[in-house]
Amino acid sequence: MLEGSGFVDVRIGEPVDTFGGAGGEANARAYEVFGYAFLARKPTA
Repeated sequence: MLEGSGFVDVRIGEPVDTFGGAGGEANARAYEVFGYAFLARKPTA
């Protein structure tokens, strides 16, 4: 999706537990839901 929007050098970070201590933590664990950081750049030309 990012590349389709014109971004290049797309990198995806390691999975992060973003639901620890949240109300939906049990559901997130059951479905193995994690957050991911994305890094990309848009060419200047």
